[in-house]
Amino acid sequence: MNLRELRQCVAADQFRYNGRSDRADFLRQWLRESGFRFTVVMRCCTFFRAQRWSRWGIYHLFRFWHRRQQVKYTTYISFESKIGPGLYLGHLLCIVVNTQTVIGRNCTLGHGVTLGQTHARSRHPGCPVIGDNVYLGCGAKIIGGIKVGNNAAVGPNSVVVRDVDAMAVVSGIPAQVISMKGSDGYVSNQAAEEELAG
Repeated sequence: MNLRELRQCVAADQFRYNGRSDRADFLRQWLRESGFRFTVVMRCCTFFRAQRWSRWGIYHLFRFWHRRQQVKYTTYISFESKIGPGLYLGHLLCIVVNTQTVIGRNCTLGHGVTLGQTHARSRHPGCPVIGDNVYLGCGAKIIGGIKVGNNAAVGPNSVVVRDVDAMAVVSGIPAQVISMKGSDGYVSNQAAEEELAG
């Protein structure tokens, strides 16, 4: 990650909270939204880890800060995970994301979401791959190498045990398709995409 990519990611993340990405709003969101603070520190860890000049100084400070936030909010999202711009963490509590999980652009993670790994003996070994503009409701569980398509939505407290098609809305234990209206209305993807393009 270079400096330009860092700025784009942080601006897209910020835009998801209030529809703005100016400096004054950055300070407002930094003070008000714990999810935004967590995301910014996580992005900075990714950036500084890629820079040779920071490997023995500022990178370790940000890594310590990130670890401290993980303990404070009981949320484990590694800065090594592949997470696209526009991440929205509305309520930063008890979120667990495996390091090898892939999350696309403009995704929303509610509190209590678990994206975990399973091993070779399971039906879907590996880690989840989450598409773009996906909404994961509070308490949703996706364990194993399950793919969630673009613009999909997973209802609160659902347990996903098979792949989710694009535009599908799933809910229940195990999760079943209840409509094909997608995440429109849950994820402000168009506005965030315009911000990334600008």
